Amino acid sequence: MSMKASFPCGRVPVIPATRREFLQQTALGFGSLAFAALVTQSTAGTPIDSRALSTGSPLAPKLPHFQPRAKRVILLFMEGGPSHVDLLDYKPELFRRHGQRLSAESLPRHFREGKAENPEDFGPLMATPVKFKQYGQSGLWLSDVIPHIAQCADQLCVLKGMVCDSTEHGTAVQQFHTGMVVPRPSMGAWITYALGTENQNLPGFVVISPPAGTTINCGSGFLPPIYQATLLHNTDKSSGEKLRYLTDPRLPPELRRKQLELLREINREHAQRAGQDTTLESMIESFEMAARMQLSAPEVLDISRETPETMARYGIGAGETDSFGRQCLLARRLVEAGVRFIQVTSKGWDHHNMIHRSLRSSCARVDKPTAALLTDLKQRGLLDDTLVIWSGEFGRTPLVQGVRGKTTLNYEALGRGHNPYGWSLWLAGGGVKGGFCYGKTDDFGFQAVEDRVHIHDLHATILYLLGLDHERLTYRHAGRDFRLTDVHGRVVKEIVA
Repeated sequence: MSMKASFPCGRVPVIPATRREFLQQTALGFGSLAFAALVTQSTAGTPIDSRALSTGSPLAPKLPHFQPRAKRVILLFMEGGPSHVDLLDYKPELFRRHGQRLSAESLPRHFREGKAENPEDFGPLMATPVKFKQYGQSGLWLSDVIPHIAQCADQLCVLKGMVCDSTEHGTAVQQFHTGMVVPRPSMGAWITYALGTENQNLPGFVVISPPAGTTINCGSGFLPPIYQATLLHNTDKSSGEKLRYLTDPRLPPELRRKQLELLREINREHAQRAGQDTTLESMIESFEMAARMQLSAPEVLDISRETPETMARYGIGAGETDSFGRQCLLARRLVEAGVRFIQVTSKGWDHHNMIHRSLRSSCARVDKPTAALLTDLKQRGLLDDTLVIWSGEFGRTPLVQGVRGKTTLNYEALGRGHNPYGWSLWLAGGGVKGGFCYGKTDDFGFQAVEDRVHIHDLHATILYLLGLDHERLTYRHAGRDFRLTDVHGRVVKEIVA
């Protein structure tokens, strides 16, 4: 990895009199930790200190409420809304009734009332351009555009009755990550707040290739800023993530440690003089995390240490799979290093047109790396206690979109609209049933009709698998207790192994 430090004059400056001057004059990089956000965000509240296994850090490992099935989470987020009827929810009726229009009463109520995308833009049913077949001993029906994931069918728990509350990307992505369509702490921040991290030299919450709206979707909201995501950009490049060092990496490790310890002493002395200041304390905690990362992160982020066989399995160096393959391999390395919550984002799933071609392209980028990640975790004994989630913010309509003003429809040039009324995702490992489906949509895949799972239910279930009671995991803010699931949420125990 190429690491550079910027010391233009090669001299050690005189220590300034104030902390502000110190930070301004040294111009130290915080790596992926957002310094400005640390200074400005509120940290009022009461952490769950009573369950901490050690009291030295807010990121110290904490005991769950009960025996967990999973210790960590990897979220593979397909930003844009993958078409469930073309990937996970086989609907033969779409083939039989291709080109036919649905009656108004067959459409979701919000859709026909015009509370979604304009109904006038939609036409008849459109058959899926892919083929489905059954895979594994479980016989799950999966699409032929995800052949590598399909080989892992017996590890997948497919939820086919997912629903959310928004037809718009921004608010739907926000609800998936935070539980609400208004700014709240993200799921990764809640989990890190509740459980801490297993490696005190690395953050508990890492996002690789951040999604849109990162400040909200990966932020800590009203939780202390130490729980917000550390963002890793540029991990899809062969050079990997570029880190800015707090000390000169050319110096001997022992000297660098002494320099970092000096910075810590300066921080603590200033905190004592400033008195009780939770914002400053959170800033110092994150600063010290950044310092500790200098000695641990480079080794974890350096995927060149992997064997050529492992690289090939993830599709690294193979064109379309190279980028996502690097990110998935890095996610596995972060899991091994003790990071609690890791998110990897794949963009470009908003297939309003050219879905016949663009769906295959999107799947080709993620299929092989995703399957390699599941296989790698299983072979290393990590899948049993690592919950892997593969999902977008919603699904897509069985109706063809983009038909307004057209008298003749070219289905290959058209696509599908947003569908929050009934869609699919899958989970693997972490205590869920493998080779299992839960929930059902109507004959066309338009709306959930059986065993619906709302985003609040999904969040409650994720917390449950981690040994957390979603009703007990609270944070007091603005005079009341908040939680990830707000006042909703049901644990879907039917999918728990």
